[in-house]
Amino acid sequence: MPTHLITRPPHPPVTVRVFTQRFSSTRLGARLARHLAVHRLDAWGFPYGTGFSDDVGAVVGELAANAVTHGRVPGRDFELRLAVLGGLARTGTLRIEVTDTRTERRPPGPDGLVDAPPDADGGRGLTVVAALATRWAVLDRAGVGKTVRAELDLAPGAYG
Repeated sequence: MPTHLITRPPHPPVTVRVFTQRFSSTRLGARLARHLAVHRLDAWGFPYGTGFSDDVGAVVGELAANAVTHGRVPGRDFELRLAVLGGLARTGTLRIEVTDTRTERRPPGPDGLVDAPPDADGGRGLTVVAALATRWAVLDRAGVGKTVRAELDLAPGAYG
């Protein structure tokens, strides 16, 4: 009796852990989002104060600050979502998504990013995100608004 090899299409990444929270579109909300993100990472086994935790805190801080500065709609919150994708908590990818409800103010994607002038007071947040994240993108949101997604690949033993 002959044996047959069955090939299967690759599976989409498995979501191992997820954290989702809405925050007020204020500076306090942005700070709280950053604080809770690194706290959640610590609970997931990525210790507070490590390089990885600091990188994630910086990315969340920049994306949350952009959401409350450029994506704010009075009376509407922004949302932070963290997800570990992959087989184990220390391999795969950490996905960070910050969603706001302002559709018309859309940041440039990775291909349209321009460095801020040296004497500018701001305009470097997405440059920081681009430097720390493995990849990032601006996505349309169903209904109104947009999501800025940043992903950081995890390597076994690289963090913690």
